[in-house]
Parts: sequence; C-alpha cells; structure tokens
Amino acid sequence: QVQLVESGGDLVRAGGSLRLSCALSRSMHSFTFNHVGWFRQAPGRQREVVAGITKGGNTNYLTSVKGRFTISTDYDKTVYLQMSSLYAEDTAVYYCAIVTGGSTYWGQGTQVTVSI
Repeated sequence: QVQLVESGGDLVRAGGSLRLSCALSRSMHSFTFNHVGWFRQAPGRQREVVAGITKGGNTNYLTSVKGRFTISTDYDKTVYLQMSSLYAEDTAVYYCAIVTGGSTYWGQGTQVTVSI
C-alpha cells in the first residue's frame, strides 16, 4: 500500500500562484507505478482530472489549465502541481492519486480557494 498526503492548499487571490505537494509514504522505486496525477472536485461537481504524468515523463492536462498548471515529480516520494494565473473557477479540493500495478491510491485532499 501507499499513503499520499497533499499539502500547499490555501486561500489566494485571482491571478496568484500556489504549489501543491503530494508526499508518498513509499518511494516510487519500491513499487510498480503507471502514472500519478492531480484531480480536483468543486462543490456540487464531479471529480475531474487536472494533470497526470507517466512513469516515462509524459504529461497531460485538463484543457482549462494548460499553460497555467505544471505537474512534476522527483520519481521518489513527491509529486508537485505548480499552479499559476489562478481563476476563481480553480477553487476546489485537490487530490493526488497514484495508479500502481493493480490499485489506485488517493490522498485526503487539500483545499484551494481562489478569491476574486
């Protein structure tokens, strides 16, 4: 099993930046993982994928965050989401998840609130 803990969520003004971190309880080198990603869920809305990165380094992004958000990882125990030019619509709980050989593990989430 792998535990994930997100941090870095905060209240920020529109146009501002935040960096979210996701700390894994085990190194990615200690298990087979396929990809890791950031998701978000706003009140009354379904959870959506924001960004993902594969073991090979390929990335993908939600269209609305392309050019503003960047996912990265040290391929050890940390995954980051750098968020810039934040909009009020980016307000949500942000979750980190990692897909291993047979399971998906989720963190508890971190709140990001963007004020106008």
